Amino acid sequence: MTLKFTPEHEWIRVDGDLATVGITPHAQDALGDVVFVELPEVGKRLAQKEVAGVVESVKAAADVYAPVSGEVVEVNEALRADPSLANGDPMGAGWFFKLRLANPAELDGLLDEAAYQQIAH
Repeated sequence: MTLKFTPEHEWIRVDGDLATVGITPHAQDALGDVVFVELPEVGKRLAQKEVAGVVESVKAAADVYAPVSGEVVEVNEALRADPSLANGDPMGAGWFFKLRLANPAELDGLLDEAAYQQIAH
């Protein structure tokens, strides 16, 4: 399993040709309490860096981007029902969507954890 990050504070965990995407704890801390999420439709094809959804908090709203290109195969319905999952466990139960990778080589342009930590602080 591979874990990568974007400069826009999304994380992506890759297992084979499937990837799970969410927002990082840093993004969640900056946003504050998440109160609403807009998730992409299953079957939607996303281009890398395309807006995939929206996360709203008591402080602000922010776009959630696709870290890589792919087709959305699942969304986190539990998160839609209870957006606070993104507050307590943004890299676990608070994941946003899963996609089937269209171009695995795009992962090479993302940040590893050490590089992400340098820009997140």
